[in-house]
Amino acid sequence: MKTDKMSITKVMPVLFGFFIMGFCDLVGISVTYAKEQFQWSEIEANFLPSMVFIWFLVLSVPTAMIMSKTGRKNTVLISMLITFIGMLIPFIQFNEIICYLAFGLLGIGNTILQVSLNPLLTNVVKGDKLTSNLTAGQFIKAVSSFLGPIVAGFCSLHFGSWAFMFPVYAGVTLLSTVWLFFTSIDKEESVQKASSFGEILSLLKNKQILLLFFGILCIVGLDVGMNTATPKILMERVGLSIEAAGYGSSWYFGARTLGTFLGAFLLAKVSGKSYFRVNAIVTLLAIAVLFFVQSQTGILAMVCVIAFTSSCIFAVLFGMAIQALPEKANEISGLMITGVSGGALFPVLMGVAVNATGNQTGSVLIIGVTAVYLLFCALKSFTPGKSTN
Repeated sequence: MKTDKMSITKVMPVLFGFFIMGFCDLVGISVTYAKEQFQWSEIEANFLPSMVFIWFLVLSVPTAMIMSKTGRKNTVLISMLITFIGMLIPFIQFNEIICYLAFGLLGIGNTILQVSLNPLLTNVVKGDKLTSNLTAGQFIKAVSSFLGPIVAGFCSLHFGSWAFMFPVYAGVTLLSTVWLFFTSIDKEESVQKASSFGEILSLLKNKQILLLFFGILCIVGLDVGMNTATPKILMERVGLSIEAAGYGSSWYFGARTLGTFLGAFLLAKVSGKSYFRVNAIVTLLAIAVLFFVQSQTGILAMVCVIAFTSSCIFAVLFGMAIQALPEKANEISGLMITGVSGGALFPVLMGVAVNATGNQTGSVLIIGVTAVYLLFCALKSFTPGKSTN
């Protein structure tokens, strides 16, 4: 019984780190507010997510290399310190440059966090429960994402500026940092020689890993795309105010929260592959309907369906990748998290598509492309734990 209690005390601060991980989704609602405040163009506004997610392309693999020396827990603590600084700066002064800088630091911190926190979970959770616990972490991340638009809207209405949300998140980050710092977690066995940049990238020669990598790229692109596009679709098609439309993101994250909550239980009982296939099909169908629907009820309904069915795909893909090469957990984590840079790529493509089409159907079209690949990935035959070269 004592061992179980000790296990819980170690798991909880690690899982709470997923709440900090959810801060990257603040950029979705922030795009809408910043565009109005700074009078940005569509492309300038959609460049803000790139400031967050470009770092996943630049820093994920180097972080995996460094983590082998610094240890997973220390790497997580470093990420939280960077996030804390990023959230604190706008409280001191806030303008266009500071806005980009804050989200840039948030992206750096979040990159390091996502690379190190997922493997750190394996230090305190048994391997056969990894996928369900990763999904539980995604549930906590989804709760954080769900609260983002609500906090931003509350600060905008009651304090006169959405930017007052930054010190709130700085305080939460500090709390998480202190909690984890004072939690004793057994350090993973250090490898004799850390993998080089080239050796990590060479993992993509494995067909299964390559398939899953592009899956991560697309599911993050879909998630960030829906996050940024939902308020704009509601404003454009229904004529809602910015504050009212912002709550469309909360509907999205609310449904995603429910999806991850149920998924944490379902994935402990059913095959991740089967779960992936069913949800990928429904996601694509819902996006197809969203392309045409014009009513507020219809839009929100499709947004919720997309959020619910796509909510656990990231955890499934990530879990399959680690299970494919468990002896390379650090390296696989760094490589897979590089795919989160899809959050930088797809919003820019969405901005270009919107400029070309003149409306948000361009955004939905780009999001649909990510869903098509996810369905291809889901239907492709692969078996977790079996390497395919």
